[in-house]
Amino acid sequence: MVIWKPITTEANLHASTVSNIGLSRYVRLLNTSAVATQLVITLKNVGGTTLGTFSIEGQQEAIIYKEPSDTLIGGAACEAVGVAINGS
Repeated sequence: MVIWKPITTEANLHASTVSNIGLSRYVRLLNTSAVATQLVITLKNVGGTTLGTFSIEGQQEAIIYKEPSDTLIGGAACEAVGVAINGS
């Protein structure tokens, strides 16, 4: 079990909104969609170049690491919050 502490306010990742999640390095993502509904999340650097994409199943969460200036784009059903992990 990962123990984390929120360090930003949770907000959704609208597909049209680019967010660096308060310059956070660790970000908890939660897909609030129905089970078996995948959301694709895109990670971009400060210059707008796509670094990678990944999917999160409905009702599942993931904690990712990113550089503070990197941004995330997803859907309105994806909630994101910057977190500290075990004192990070």
